[in-house]
Amino acid sequence: MPEGAGTSSYGPNVSATELRVRYAETDQMGVAHHANYIVWCEQARTDHMRHLGVSYKELEEQGLLLPVVDVKVRYRSAARYDDVVRVHCWVRETSSRRVVFGYAVELAADGSLLATAQTALIAVDSTYALRTIPREVRQKMVAVPDPVRL
Repeated sequence: MPEGAGTSSYGPNVSATELRVRYAETDQMGVAHHANYIVWCEQARTDHMRHLGVSYKELEEQGLLLPVVDVKVRYRSAARYDDVVRVHCWVRETSSRRVVFGYAVELAADGSLLATAQTALIAVDSTYALRTIPREVRQKMVAVPDPVRL
C-alpha cells in the first residue's frame, strides 16, 4: 500500500488510508482484535493531518502535543486476516484547544462498513498545560459534515 492518505470517495476534506490486516492483529479465528481499530484510526489521522499539510512531528518540535482524550468506536462487522481495510478520516470539529476526528472503517473490496469511530485531542505543552492550536493549523483542519452516521 502506498504511504499516506489518499482521496476518499466521501468527498473533499475526507482522506482514505488503506491497511492490510496482519496475522498478529487477529485472534485464533482470524478476526481482527477490536483494539486494532483504534491503531488503524491513529494511522488514518496522522495520514489525514499530513494530507492537510500538518505534521505531528513539526508540532511537537514547536512544543505542542495533541494527546487523545476521548475515543469512541462502534463495531459493525469483523475484519479478518489479510483483508484490506480502508479508513476514511475527517475533522468533525475544531476549537482553539481541541480537535475531533471522525472515522469510517470499511472493507476495501466492497465498501462494507466495519466500524465508525471518533477521537478527541487537546493541545498541551510538554508539562501538559493547556495550549492553543495555532491559527494556521486550525485553518487547515476544516470541519466537514459526517459522511456516515457515527
